[in-house]
Amino acid sequence: MDAARRRGRPVGELGNPLEAWYTALPRYAGLQRGEVPYAQDHLAHGVPDLRVSNLPARFDELLGRELPLQDAEIERLRRFAPRFAEACDELAACGIPETIQHDDLHQWNLFAGGGDVRILDWGDASIAHPFASLIVTFTSLEEVNALSSGDPVFARLRDVYLEPWGGGLAEVFTLAMRLGAFAHAIAHLRQRDFLPGWALADFDAAFAKRLRRAIAQTED
Repeated sequence: MDAARRRGRPVGELGNPLEAWYTALPRYAGLQRGEVPYAQDHLAHGVPDLRVSNLPARFDELLGRELPLQDAEIERLRRFAPRFAEACDELAACGIPETIQHDDLHQWNLFAGGGDVRILDWGDASIAHPFASLIVTFTSLEEVNALSSGDPVFARLRDVYLEPWGGGLAEVFTLAMRLGAFAHAIAHLRQRDFLPGWALADFDAAFAKRLRRAIAQTED
């Protein structure tokens, strides 16, 4: 059997069926739990470090860059910085171990075939809070499946993902997703730094969208 048949088809070609995500997310959570003991080894081998304890400094780094935002939006980020640091402390105190986080978990990186699902393309992965993995997943479901942000599907997907982690974690998940929106934007600074000037306009259009999703999280 050739490699293409083994990996199956991206679920984006299949209409991004929810059933594939109900199957994939608890397995992905199990993989993350299994990788916890190897987090330091991954860091030593160059996997990007987006652990919660580092995020306040990375947030300051973000604010020091020239961002594709309006002045009022940048000022809103600046005002939120102290609260962001406090929220990072709150999340760290919840005790969920940091581990591998795919950070690009959407319909073109989840493959289905032969009765199984596979997650491919780990090129954006980092060591980070695991729950932030679903930032991209939920965004893609809103955009591709036309789900509203309040659709009960998201709570069900959250619950199947959280089951391997244990009970009573819904509030921790909410906090991780809130901070994860910022971590996801911060992660793209690494890509932006290596782009030639002619590529910045297209990149910044998408980058601004990620930043504005994060800015929306500054509202209490």
